[in-house]
Amino acid sequence: MTILSYILLLGGYLSASQCSGDPEAIFRMDIGTINRAVSTVLNESDVLQKLVEGATEKRATTKPIKGIFVLKAMELCAMEVALWLSPGVGVSMTVPVRMTLMGKSFIGGKMEIPMAANLSTSSRMVQDMQGCPQLSTRRCHVALIHSWANLPHRMLPLIMSKFLDSTLQKVLQGLLCPAMAMVLDLVNAKFANMMRAIPLGNAGMLQYALLNPPVVRETFIQLELKATLHSKEGEEVALRSELPPLTSVPPKREAATQLILAASFLSAELSIMQAFFGLNITNGMVLGLVPLVTTMLGALIPAISSTLPPSRPVVIEMQETQPPLVTITPEKSTVHLFSTAKFWASSPGSAPGSLFILDVHSELGVRFAVTEERLQFSLTLHSLSHVTVVNSSIGAFNVLPLRGVLADIIHVAYVPSINRALRGGVPLPPLLGTPYRHVELRRMQDGLVLDVPVVES
Repeated sequence: MTILSYILLLGGYLSASQCSGDPEAIFRMDIGTINRAVSTVLNESDVLQKLVEGATEKRATTKPIKGIFVLKAMELCAMEVALWLSPGVGVSMTVPVRMTLMGKSFIGGKMEIPMAANLSTSSRMVQDMQGCPQLSTRRCHVALIHSWANLPHRMLPLIMSKFLDSTLQKVLQGLLCPAMAMVLDLVNAKFANMMRAIPLGNAGMLQYALLNPPVVRETFIQLELKATLHSKEGEEVALRSELPPLTSVPPKREAATQLILAASFLSAELSIMQAFFGLNITNGMVLGLVPLVTTMLGALIPAISSTLPPSRPVVIEMQETQPPLVTITPEKSTVHLFSTAKFWASSPGSAPGSLFILDVHSELGVRFAVTEERLQFSLTLHSLSHVTVVNSSIGAFNVLPLRGVLADIIHVAYVPSINRALRGGVPLPPLLGTPYRHVELRRMQDGLVLDVPVVES
C-alpha cells in the first residue's frame, strides 16, 4: 500500500468516525432552569430538616464549646440562591442561610445565638460512566456574616470572642457543607432522570445519553445527546444514514432552555411506530370515503368491469415497506411514506383475491406540538409523488386515472389512522423538573428547535 492510499484510507475512516458521532439532540440548559432546579430541591426536600436533626444528636467526636453545653441547631433555613456558570468548568452558587444555635451557658441560663452566614460552593460539570451529566463538588466554604447571643453584656467578650474566632466557624462548615453535598446529589438525580429509558407505548423504548462531555457557557450548559431507540423486541433501531446530521445550531434565545431534535432522530422514532401504520380499508368504514366496490374501480380500470361483477366489495390493504423519512427545512416539515396498496375483491362464492398491488410514495406535511412532556405529530397528505403497478392479476393498465381516488382514500382513511397511532408522541427529556410550557417550535435546516421559557419556581 502506498503512503498516499494509506492517507486516503485513514482520512475516510476518520470522516466516517466523525459522522457516526454526530448528536441526534442538543440540549441547552439555561442558567435560570438550573437555578430553578436547585431552589426547588432546597425548598421541597427535607435536607435542612435532616441536618437540624443530625446536628442535635450527641457525637463523641464533637468538640465542646467553652462555656456552652447541650448545643443544638434550630430553625435552619436557606434564602434565595445566587447561581452563576463558570465557562469551561461548571456551576458556582451562594446560598445565604439563617440558623439558631441553642444551648446552656455555664451560668445555667438558656442561651440562643441567631446567626447569618453565606454558603458558597463550586462544582465541576462532568460526564459519569453511565453517560449522564453530573455536578461534582470542588470547593465548599462558609462565611459567617454576623451573630448575636442573649447573654449578659459583661460575659460576651470572654465567651463570644472564642466562639466567633474558631469554634463557630468549624461548626458551620461541618453542618452546612454536607447540606450542599446532599442538594447536589438531588440535582444529579434529576440529571440521571433525563437519561432514563422511556417507554414508547407498546412500540419500544427511548433513551438519551451524553455523546460528549458537557460544555459550560456563560449563560447555559450544552449537552450533546445520542438518542438510542429500541423496538419492542429489544433491537436497536438505526438512524437513516441518508439524512444529514446536525451541523450548525441557531443562537440560543435568552431566558429559555433549548432542545434541538435532528430530523434523523424523528425518522427513527417514526420507524419504530410504522408497525402500527398498517390498515385494511373497507367500504363505508370512514365518513366521506368513496364507495369501495368493483363498480367504482371498473369506471377507472375497464379490465375490472370485464373480470368481476359490479358492486362487489373492495378491500385496500395499506402497508409500509420502508421506514418513514422526515425532512425539515426552515420553510416546511415533511414526512415521506413508502407504502404498498394491495386491492382485494371477490366474486360470489369465492375467496377474496388480489387484483393488483401499487407502490405508493406519499408526501405528508407535519405539524408539531408539545403536550404533556411529549412531542406530538399531526400529518396531512400533500401529494402522491409516485404511484406504480408492481403486480397485477388483471393485466397491464394505466394507473393515472386511479391516482386521484387513491389520494382521497389515503387522505380520508389512512392518514387519520396513522395520526391515531402517533397519538402517544415522542417523550422529551425531562428539564430538571421544569415543565414544557409555552414552548415555541421553529424549524431549522435538518432539525426542529424547541424553546422552553424559564419559569419562576
